[in-house]
Amino acid sequence: MGTSGSKGMDGVGGIGGAALSGDGGIDGDEGSSGAGRAWHGGAQLYVSLKMEKARIIGDLVPHVYGSEPIIGSWDPAHALAMERELASMWELSFVVPPDHETLDFKFLLKPKDAATPCIIEEGPTRLLTGGMLEGDVRLANFRINGDDELHEFRVFNKADIVSPLDLAASWRVYKENFQPSMVRGIPDVSINEAPAHATEDGSGSSLELDLEHYVVPTPTAPPTEYAANLAATPASLIQPGALWTNDILLSDGIQSPIASADFQDHSDPNKAMPEAAGAVAAAAVADRLHGSKEDRKLAIVLVGLPARGKTFTAVKLTRYLRWLGHETKHFNVGKYRRLKHGANQSADFFRPDNQEGIEARNEVAALAMEDMIDWMHGGGQVGIFDATNSTSKRRYMLMKMAEGNCKIIFLETICNDRNIIERNVRLKIQQSPDYADQPDYEAGLQDFLERLTNYEKVYEPVEEGSYIKMIDMVKGEGGQLQVNNISGYLPGRIVFFLVNSHLAPRPILLTRHGESLHNVRGRVGGDTVLSEDGELYAKKLANFIEKRLKSEKTATIWTSTLQRTILTATPIVGFPKIQWRALDEINSGVCDGMTYEEIKKIMPEEYESRKKDKLRYRYPRGESYLDVIQRLEPVIIELERQRAPVIVISHQAVLRALYSYFADRPLREVPDMEMPLHTIIEIQMGVTGVEEKRYKLMD
Repeated sequence: MGTSGSKGMDGVGGIGGAALSGDGGIDGDEGSSGAGRAWHGGAQLYVSLKMEKARIIGDLVPHVYGSEPIIGSWDPAHALAMERELASMWELSFVVPPDHETLDFKFLLKPKDAATPCIIEEGPTRLLTGGMLEGDVRLANFRINGDDELHEFRVFNKADIVSPLDLAASWRVYKENFQPSMVRGIPDVSINEAPAHATEDGSGSSLELDLEHYVVPTPTAPPTEYAANLAATPASLIQPGALWTNDILLSDGIQSPIASADFQDHSDPNKAMPEAAGAVAAAAVADRLHGSKEDRKLAIVLVGLPARGKTFTAVKLTRYLRWLGHETKHFNVGKYRRLKHGANQSADFFRPDNQEGIEARNEVAALAMEDMIDWMHGGGQVGIFDATNSTSKRRYMLMKMAEGNCKIIFLETICNDRNIIERNVRLKIQQSPDYADQPDYEAGLQDFLERLTNYEKVYEPVEEGSYIKMIDMVKGEGGQLQVNNISGYLPGRIVFFLVNSHLAPRPILLTRHGESLHNVRGRVGGDTVLSEDGELYAKKLANFIEKRLKSEKTATIWTSTLQRTILTATPIVGFPKIQWRALDEINSGVCDGMTYEEIKKIMPEEYESRKKDKLRYRYPRGESYLDVIQRLEPVIIELERQRAPVIVISHQAVLRALYSYFADRPLREVPDMEMPLHTIIEIQMGVTGVEEKRYKLMD
């Protein structure tokens, strides 16, 4: 929670941003207030007000003004600025007695260090009683510069019961260490202020002006490629009658290490469904036991006009499900069409009155569907069927083919933003193999627009079966997602992922903490401080981020709760810092603090088991890599949801797992991925897919 923007009852600063909660916490959804509860030992209410909007116009910042003890003045010039908690979230926290008098206030927008312009929210004064807002408080509406357009902010309110001891401990830790408190074990947010007089300490922490000086080759990332080309190879067109095989199938759980390190035969070929590990496996097995045979296999069938983001959505969903451990493959019908009928088909091929063209396109769609079903019979679990599928007749054909083989969920992508459509059309002309031999961009553009018109003439929105509709969700804001007849664990995970993903471009920076004392000593785990080289890297990293993100105002720094990542982030100023327990290093259990030589000598069987299967091997009383992947799923979802840059400072095993998601690497490669110290991996996410660049700041 916010720090500098918080204000206590006695006028002192906030309590250090502690996100305090407990069994006595009050949730705004319960509709109860704290006034009627029994209060003991001087307990207080820790109140949090939050406002959320994806983007603020200009330099306007949310403020609060009103009565004591929040502000004490209805003069907008004295309004208290809310502090940025996340890229799209502002927060103000304060402490009040449980039986406090009703507080009245309003939100307003104005620059942080200026009195004008000042835009006050519309509607009546807000009332806060027992720590909770009264009435319908979900939105705050503003009209900026007399604009007719209404700008909406989402409003959140929470009150927690905290003891005086909690408050005192939190405040003391904050004042003495200027570090986020962990009074109740909940990760906090802090923002370091920039020093008044920044000086160079002469220790070599400064960087070259040109950051390209530090770029190093990327060892494992595949070259950037047109998204449809990443889809499955059309087996029926290349090798008729060929059988599909899977590279790796995970067991129903995370079992004891197996005897062989060979990944060719880890699963029972007769098993109905290859699952991921842990909780995912449990839910998937439950689905299998209670569902019909065809429900054990899932086909996500894309629907939508060209240039609406279908293929990019298919690629992202494929990557996500593979990373979770579900055997998933992307089948692109356009790839089949180009192989069967050539890549130079003109717009006439797609005319609704061209019966020969319709039959040819239905033929390749059927071939792709047959290949997908054959692959499922060989052990595949989720097939992503990527085509326009724009008529009910085509979709009926696919449903008939799926009967008794798999369950179909239609995923329709609808985009009404002309700017996004025009951008996607440009990318299509520049990257699609359909126009690789067309040197004239304008001629290619005209042909594609004619093709698009042909599809629009016969397009029929999905109304049949189970479906998900993504309406104007590309930008990640202001869109809508509709679902119909969706049930089961895996379909539910897919919906949750789609709700939180978008194609807005933004960088994600991954780096390990600076070298720690355990790194120097070759010991596993621990929670040691940084070495001298590690401290130097922390300073260099701060300089790098200042240069790389100098134009960004909404970036956030994510660390684990271990001190080597927190210390690495300490020199970074001006950005919120969030501690994630999910980003902690792999738990090495009883081996924590040992060297690998000591493990080999004291526990030779454990050493050999880990050597044979590092992916599944679980340290005694600790974790495996598959465990780490499971606890990182909320982190991936939040990274997908973010629209501003994020800097993740974490640990080797955790970053291997995160990187494997963005690079779409097989799970079997995760434990051996190169993740060196003092190196930054920049992941660029956007409409063209995922691109990577590496910077090595120190040897």
